[in-house]
Amino acid sequence: MLKVTKHRHNRDNVFPALLRAIKRGMFEFTDSVLQARPDLMWLSNQKGRNVFHLAVECRQEKIYSLIYRLNERKRKLIGSFTDESTNNALHVAGMLYPLANLDNIAGAALQMQREVQWFKEVETIVLPRDKESTNDDGMTPRELFTKNHKELVKEGERWMKETATSCTVVGALIITIMFAAAFTMPGGNNGQTGFPIFLHKKFRVFIVSDAISLFSSTTSVLIFLGILTSRYAKDDFLKSLPTNMII
Repeated sequence: MLKVTKHRHNRDNVFPALLRAIKRGMFEFTDSVLQARPDLMWLSNQKGRNVFHLAVECRQEKIYSLIYRLNERKRKLIGSFTDESTNNALHVAGMLYPLANLDNIAGAALQMQREVQWFKEVETIVLPRDKESTNDDGMTPRELFTKNHKELVKEGERWMKETATSCTVVGALIITIMFAAAFTMPGGNNGQTGFPIFLHKKFRVFIVSDAISLFSSTTSVLIFLGILTSRYAKDDFLKSLPTNMII
């Protein structure tokens, strides 16, 4: 496990400006500075975190993507760097981003999905041993992620259940209407022949449409019931729960 070497950067006005730019998501400025001064990516702030750790902490995807300009060895090296609390890049990804900055993502469940996606992305640049390394609190990155996102998981579960419950009620109502409509001929029956009056006027279109509505509504209700009975583990928010909700 590597420790970030402390640098005296107080006399260099570029590095503090670079840190502020990363926090604000100023990609063009950050890109230009790192191209002109690549040595700055190895410096650390007061917490012992380098520029890519800060990009991970602030969830700045575009700035973080600059790491892929480096070769794999350097990427793994940066991922292995630890701060003053022995947190590597994956530990930093497991720290909860301030919720005020997730307001552009609707719903706690989708916010949780974004956090899991971010954690999985950072996981690709660290060495296998770093995934199980512990910080000063004796916590692995995954344990830290679980601890910091416990409340967001609860909010996501509540949001998903409320949405699924509302949609289930609507779906059940549509099923009831479509089932009744299947046995109620539009326009009634001919009193002499007993056949539907509109038999030759788009009657088949009505039957097919009713069957499709009944089938799709039933499928939706079953999917929403699956959401209600889900275990709501953090990995479920990555794909299964959002996919079922969209379907």
